[in-house]
Amino acid sequence: MLIANPGMLDPHFKKTVTLICEHDEKGALGITINRPSTQSLAEVLTEIGISINDPSNLERLSQSQILYGGPVHSNRGLILHTADGIWESSIKVSDQIHLTSSKDVLESIATGCPPLHYRMVLGYTGWGSGQLEQELIENAWLHASATHQLIFETEHQHCWRATGNSLGIDINSMSTQAGHA
Repeated sequence: MLIANPGMLDPHFKKTVTLICEHDEKGALGITINRPSTQSLAEVLTEIGISINDPSNLERLSQSQILYGGPVHSNRGLILHTADGIWESSIKVSDQIHLTSSKDVLESIATGCPPLHYRMVLGYTGWGSGQLEQELIENAWLHASATHQLIFETEHQHCWRATGNSLGIDINSMSTQAGHA
C-alpha cells in the first residue's frame, strides 16, 4: 500500500492510502481506500438498474459509502473484495483480495449474497511505465504492507494515520519536506 507523504499537495492524493492492485513494466494500477464519495452503494445500484428487494439490505446499502478510488475513469465502478467467491472480470490482487469490475458481483451484493468483505470504489489510480518508481524516489509515497484490517475494517478517516502507525511512525509528526543524503 502507498501512503501519501504529508507533503503531498495533489488534492487527489493528499492524506490517501492506495492499494496497488497491479504493477508491471507497463505501469501500475491502484485503488484509493480512504476517500469516501458522497454516494451510497444503494444509490449506485439503483442508478445502474439493479434492484434491491430486501428492505433490510436496502437500508444497509443506503448506509454503505462508495469510495473515490482515483481520478482515472471516476465513473467506473469496481469492487475490492475478499476472495471468497467467483466473479467475472476479476483480477487477483493477492491470495485474499480480488478486484472485480463485472455486474455479477453487484447483483450478488444487491440480493444479499455479497463477498464476506468488500468496498465499492469509483475510479482508480494509474501510473505509466516508471512513473510510480519515480514518485517513490521523489518521496511522494511511503509504502506499507496491505492488511485485511487496514483495507476492510479501518474507518476511512483513520486509515491514513493507522497505515502510518503500521510502520511504527506518527505520520502527522513527519516533516512535509523530504531530502536525500
